[in-house]
Amino acid sequence: MGMCWCKKKNEEQGCYYAPRLSTQQDVVLPPPSPVPSPLIYNNTGPTASEPKYPDTVLVDKLILDTLGLIETLVDNEQEPPSAMLQLHNIADNEEGWIQVVNSMIKVIPLADPLGPSVITLLLDDCPLPSKDSIIKVVDMFALSHETALKERNNPTRQRNTCVALGSIAEKLAGPRNMEILNDGVIDYLLTNLEPETNPNVILFSLIALEKFAQSSQNKVSILNKLKKTNISPIRMLEKWKTEIHFVKRQAGFCAQWILDNIFMTDDRKYSYLSANMENINAMLNTSDVSEYLKISPDGLEARCDAYSFESVRCTAQADSGIWYYEVLIITPGVMQIGWATKNSNFLNHEGYGIGDDRFSLSYDGCRRLIWYNAKSDPQKLPRWQPGDTLGCLLDLNNHQIVFSVNGVSLPPSVHVFSMAKSGFFAAASFMSFQQCRFNFGAEPFKYPPSFNFNTFNECGALTADEKVVLPRHIYLRQLRQQNIREDSCTLCYDQKATVRLLPCRHAGFCASCADLLAECPMCRSPFSQLLIEDYPHT
Repeated sequence: MGMCWCKKKNEEQGCYYAPRLSTQQDVVLPPPSPVPSPLIYNNTGPTASEPKYPDTVLVDKLILDTLGLIETLVDNEQEPPSAMLQLHNIADNEEGWIQVVNSMIKVIPLADPLGPSVITLLLDDCPLPSKDSIIKVVDMFALSHETALKERNNPTRQRNTCVALGSIAEKLAGPRNMEILNDGVIDYLLTNLEPETNPNVILFSLIALEKFAQSSQNKVSILNKLKKTNISPIRMLEKWKTEIHFVKRQAGFCAQWILDNIFMTDDRKYSYLSANMENINAMLNTSDVSEYLKISPDGLEARCDAYSFESVRCTAQADSGIWYYEVLIITPGVMQIGWATKNSNFLNHEGYGIGDDRFSLSYDGCRRLIWYNAKSDPQKLPRWQPGDTLGCLLDLNNHQIVFSVNGVSLPPSVHVFSMAKSGFFAAASFMSFQQCRFNFGAEPFKYPPSFNFNTFNECGALTADEKVVLPRHIYLRQLRQQNIREDSCTLCYDQKATVRLLPCRHAGFCASCADLLAECPMCRSPFSQLLIEDYPHT
């Protein structure tokens, strides 16, 4: 669920409104009505003139209203709620932006599954604050080792502070990112990793450290602090990756990913080297995934900590018969899980995922919706919770898809079969801070169908190399070292280019990539034929 709204200045009103908001798909809006100026205070009392000091009670209410309304933003014709428009207008002023940050930290509840995502959403889409505003906010937090210890009795504020820090770090780049990561902030985040801290705080402290470490200088500063500890707190947290406590499990997953990808040390071997892949014949496809999704070393668990809406398909394909797989829900937020063909596109930055085009169909158990072609169909099951099991049944004999939660089935869905009747993959899309684990049949199912069915693990096949989930930096290094053949496809650089498009006659594509094209990528003109040649470049 990639949510964003682009700012556009209304010169007559002197405020910002939101012409576009996307929640898996773009919401088409009519021209906005003027946004009422929020009640604000200056040194002499209430006024509706030059905004400087926003009313804290109003901002708190707008934050909670936005949180309550986020999951209702599902249809193309919906306008964004006035609470979001007013917050956007308030945050355009420096003091307003600071108040929005403070209010989010204060009022967003710890238990709401969309709370961290809403913090990220609002901070990402508010006008970019000045360096002075960001430094002022960080200084107001007065973060330190002592602050971390003192705030342990208020895990809601502590968790929200860490989410805000991570979101600010992700939004900024270069010198401004480095200026806000002082010793006090590092000490605060590292102290939060101690096991006595609330697991939610530990989790988002890890994520904040990861976001700050995207700057090389920040990475060095954090590593220097870690070297001064007797035992790395991140390595201790890695042991939580199989915990039955689902927040701790998330922290363990993130700790392992950080140790493999960011804070590497010579005395720890990479996780993929010790992953047991002996009985794995189907997994999430690391070559068919959007750019920011994190995949576990065994290829069966996935997590998104980016602002974008990340997607992935599995390695095995279903062409006939009945197929089934299960998903362990680890986080209760927005994920769209189901089935997709190769024609389904991952548009992570635009907020499009599985179920948002004509070639995929999915279930979102947070908002209790079945998605097809960016349209939603409400369902009556309760909202899913950590530990729930989603069953995904694909019946290619009767052309229907049936989802179930803990063995309770939803009505069959048939929409996608008007576009495809074979070539389906298990697939999923993830909103920020969401995680789940897939079972393609390597382990016993919890709620198997009562009739015969196929599993991807039973019918799939993977080479030893295909089972390896490399850390991102190793994968990119190997990619740079590869020699690309002169006759390689100009899109995937993997297969041989044998296709020429007609009538434009542009070449340089393999058959697999050409099948996915809607127009020529070179001249943007439609094509009617694919001409297979041995040497199309010549």
